Amino acid sequence: MAMRPMDAIFFILSLFLLFPSPSVSDSATQFCSAGREYGVGSCKVPSSSSTRILIKGGTVVNAHHQQVADVYVEDGIIVSMQPNIKVGDEVTVLDATGKFVMPGGIDPHTHLAMEFMGTETIDDFFSGQAAALAGGTTMHIDFVIPVNGNLVAGFEAYENKSRNSCMDYGFHVAITKWDEGVSKDMEKLVKEKGINSFKFFLAYKGSLMVTDDLLLEGLKRCKSLGALAMVHAENGDAVFEGQKRMIDLGITGPEGHALSRPPVLEGEATARAIRLARFVNTPLYVVHVMSVDAMDEIAKARKSGQKVIGEPVVSGLILDDHWLWDPDFTIASKYVMSPPIRPVGHGKALQDALSTGILQLVGTDHCTFNSTQKALGVDDFRKIPNGVNGLEERMHLIWDTMVGSGQISSTDFVRITSTECARIFNIYPRKGAILPGSDADIIILNPNSSYEISSKSHHSRSDTNVYEGRRVKGKVEVTIAGGRIVWENEELKVVQGSGKYIEMPPFSYLFDGIEKSDANYLSSLRAPVKRVKI
Repeated sequence: MAMRPMDAIFFILSLFLLFPSPSVSDSATQFCSAGREYGVGSCKVPSSSSTRILIKGGTVVNAHHQQVADVYVEDGIIVSMQPNIKVGDEVTVLDATGKFVMPGGIDPHTHLAMEFMGTETIDDFFSGQAAALAGGTTMHIDFVIPVNGNLVAGFEAYENKSRNSCMDYGFHVAITKWDEGVSKDMEKLVKEKGINSFKFFLAYKGSLMVTDDLLLEGLKRCKSLGALAMVHAENGDAVFEGQKRMIDLGITGPEGHALSRPPVLEGEATARAIRLARFVNTPLYVVHVMSVDAMDEIAKARKSGQKVIGEPVVSGLILDDHWLWDPDFTIASKYVMSPPIRPVGHGKALQDALSTGILQLVGTDHCTFNSTQKALGVDDFRKIPNGVNGLEERMHLIWDTMVGSGQISSTDFVRITSTECARIFNIYPRKGAILPGSDADIIILNPNSSYEISSKSHHSRSDTNVYEGRRVKGKVEVTIAGGRIVWENEELKVVQGSGKYIEMPPFSYLFDGIEKSDANYLSSLRAPVKRVKI
């Protein structure tokens, strides 16, 4: 039953009387109050729980090995992982018999509190992270958008946006222009702020898009700093032409979005970025791979030995584009994202590529707008804010779709949802592993439990969900973040400000061998040739 406004006021006042000073309890209550507005089922004020946790009898799964063992956590760190651990009193004991104990998920691709297309994403760093924790994700990496092209100003703005975080997070930084100041800011962010990745948009002409000459400068600078270059690969000029074509044909609805930016434009931009990265000889990370066209280019590059990472997102793996033709604008518009969700066949091909190692890890591109915000483009698909949800649903959907069907193993699941992300962004084994010394970011997943995804029960602030009504088998029953139980018995126990910014050092494993290959290239030139002047 919904709480009446006056009852809610008295309830909140009573909490202030009980907790007169800022505390863990106050922060959780703020989420509970907001959560009721957005359909959160239940949320408890956290108690002063023990910092010592023993997880007993579960199957502990890491990326390359699994075994039945206990896991002992103390003060936010995994202390021991072995069978039959004995502990004293004042330890919280969790029985994981018959269940999987895994590293918490790491989402490499999110947009929280992002200002975009005349509005701002409905999920901020608290609501989006709370949703993530309920779904078994314990860290994410968000994209800093520069302020008028200024990288440091953008980073500082996102520092402020993330002050209410309730789980660990890192940042990528977008590059939207080029000058000497940008080059110096890149160095400052890498050496002083823990940034090791920069993103280049080949789409969104007139706003975020970069040209090839800027991309080349950025790739060279990334290489010198040991930072990973990332690309949103769509041909922005051709997309702009495609949009005009659709409008001229009288196609103004959500279906026009997909028709204006077909897979061939994603494939072209992916191929171009890969070739330019090869020319510079630096690793490349292709975000949200949505089509066979793009995947094929990544496969060819990797087969030739080039260091290219391909990141599909859960919406591209699970959904197809038929929803964009729904006669109800509210339904159709919620599926608008870029690159678009593709026709039937692309998703299964991407799943196959993920299961065989052509693609390496799964993100979400969680970028949520509610139905009111989506309605900004009711008469023109070009004005529909691009983005879908996924932070809370990713782990469950990948388990159900990929592990449940036998396409991948439980160890593969850990690799593509957590460990590989930690390795790529150089924070392994602090993150992405259940090993002594690793951060205590842990989930307990019951493979025999199931639940139905719904906007009425999810923890995002959005009033829609692109996976509405989908029933999945395999449920995260417990989430431990930073050594604290934050999700248990369908109850969130989250604390504003408890999340930590995770610095990510440069020169990950992807840069191994780059200097040698550069040297081999130079020695192969057989130039300059000394010629006799006549």
